[in-house]
Amino acid sequence: MLNKNISFIGPGVMAEAMIAGLLRQNLAKPADLLASGPRAERGQELTQKYGIQSTTDNGVAASDADVVVLSVKPQRLSSVLSGLDQIKSEALVLSIVAGASIKKIGGSLKHKAVVRSMPNTPGQIGEGISVWTASRETSEEQRELARQILGALGDQVFVEDEYYLDMATALSGTGPAYVFLFMEALIDAGVHLGFPRRIAEQLVLQTIRGSVAYYENAGRHPATLRNQVTSPGGTSAEALYYLDKAGFRTAISRAVWAAYQRSLELGKETPVHFPENDPMEGLGS
Repeated sequence: MLNKNISFIGPGVMAEAMIAGLLRQNLAKPADLLASGPRAERGQELTQKYGIQSTTDNGVAASDADVVVLSVKPQRLSSVLSGLDQIKSEALVLSIVAGASIKKIGGSLKHKAVVRSMPNTPGQIGEGISVWTASRETSEEQRELARQILGALGDQVFVEDEYYLDMATALSGTGPAYVFLFMEALIDAGVHLGFPRRIAEQLVLQTIRGSVAYYENAGRHPATLRNQVTSPGGTSAEALYYLDKAGFRTAISRAVWAAYQRSLELGKETPVHFPENDPMEGLGS
């Protein structure tokens, strides 16, 4: 039990995932948790579901918190920060806002102990992964507190350098969207072949689940496992030839690069544009 008052500024999907995880792992009591947002009905929904407190006043929510979790949309962050002038000096500010730097958050709040993190949506069932870093002024006790809170979502990885956070946003933060799109495409291909959709979905889901489990059990590079199932002149070889011909690897690399660029833009840092010589050029070709 953390025995800390934790306020969530922005009661969205990821905030709810953290609330559910903290309660599921007995790291917090419902009375220790408070969600704040502009829609009273959303707060009431969380109160009924988890027994936590709720408010529509961000300033009040932050004023008595030991941990203030910033979980708003990037576009709303500046206006939200301007209303948080009552945070306790010893409190920890933990941000899961895409693109928002420690400098921006700490400077706006005039607060030194800031953790920046990037979780992903599988955290809603405790199977996510969060990459995080902390300001130099954050104490070891506060870092351990951040580890436990983010651990409620699944795995967590600490990095010393903040620039990895924008990379994580593009790779693991946005990653589930790539996986879901791939699943959708495979299912549609199965339906196109003639399978009923429910059977196509079952085949694709278990194929992906089993492939990940096999990879974890084998402990070998994915390329080695791919080669094992690619017989010369066989069906896998034919399919992989067409994927490479269609630029499958390059498309993934460019997509991740585009997400990375967007993460930087959301942070309102120096405007980012695709360079004349795209660093992704040639990857996967």
